[in-house]
Amino acid sequence: MTTVTTQAAVLREMRWWDIDPVLALEKALFPEDAWSRGMFWSELAHARGPGSTRRYLVAYDGERLVGYGGLAVAGTDSEGGDAVAADVQTIAVARDQWGTGLGARLLTELLRHATAFEATEVMLEVRVDNTRAQKLYERFGFEPIGFRRGYYQPGNVDALVMRLSDPSALSRAPHPSPNGRADGPVNGVQGTEIHG
Repeated sequence: MTTVTTQAAVLREMRWWDIDPVLALEKALFPEDAWSRGMFWSELAHARGPGSTRRYLVAYDGERLVGYGGLAVAGTDSEGGDAVAADVQTIAVARDQWGTGLGARLLTELLRHATAFEATEVMLEVRVDNTRAQKLYERFGFEPIGFRRGYYQPGNVDALVMRLSDPSALSRAPHPSPNGRADGPVNGVQGTEIHG
């Protein structure tokens, strides 16, 4: 993967040596439902080599981790067909980076990977009380399609399920311009949860 330079942050593929700083940011942002070390190891085990089904990115400002995101792909779309579906597993941005467009840049790169996987749709879950993340996703063309009651635990917060049909269209269309205010962590969780 090529390294992408952003305003102050550099995006690159997440590797095992990034797990400790990712866990620190994860626990700072999501103390109640933070992913475990084992969860990140498991995701990274599927991120390289032939047949890989995951892409995880990190964003560094100098030596400091300021964000990360991950995507998983599966063999069927939401209609149960043969098309490939992708799921945004997590996006998180350090609080002092909110409003810089870093969340949008992470999402853009994840959607680029979904297109490389030939995904015909991208799904995600976001907390119903995280309007900041919902606005970011809407800017990229995600549409609400349902709810998952009590999805985020232990707080028993519902998840809004959103879908982007044809993520490859984003590479053919003008990039959604970040407005700075809709950027931030996207709340997620174990499995297919989104942090924010």
